[in-house]
Amino acid sequence: MKHANLKSTTKLAAVLAIAAFEARAQESSRPTELGERRRIIISLADRKLVLFEGEQVLRVYDVAVGKRSTPSPQGKFAIINRVPNPTWYGPSGAVVAPGKSNPLGSRWMGLSAKGYGIHGTNVPTSIGQAASHGCIRMAKHDLEELFELVTVGTTVELQGERTELVAKILSESVSE
Repeated sequence: MKHANLKSTTKLAAVLAIAAFEARAQESSRPTELGERRRIIISLADRKLVLFEGEQVLRVYDVAVGKRSTPSPQGKFAIINRVPNPTWYGPSGAVVAPGKSNPLGSRWMGLSAKGYGIHGTNVPTSIGQAASHGCIRMAKHDLEELFELVTVGTTVELQGERTELVAKILSESVSE
């Protein structure tokens, strides 16, 4: 009888452990409250990324966007993953480990637009240019700061044309 009770208790503990693990995994993939309050607007025309909390502008960053032959996507997306020190897997099978020569830089924030993200660069002079294969490139310091300010679930809107809101924000940031 004791052996049967021990077996049942062990099975129950295993089931509870698996359930707890699955619940934790689901919890970590859900947007956090911070991710729901903060949002990003990227003006492709101005090559600027604006981070908001509610309606307040927290930061404005210079970025590189897709070149004419490989434009950045337009629309509303979300950050679906965040990877510090990513490995780059090139289209021709090349693999570049984390480090100075990695085209992704020190951080990757993947977007719900498959294959696109916000990342660093190993060509810092590309910032402010239409130079990427469609992703949004940032300077290392800016990227690492933004990485700490956003979460999975943060909305990212890539706008092809300058909107009145972005024009107002950019004119205010220039005059300050």
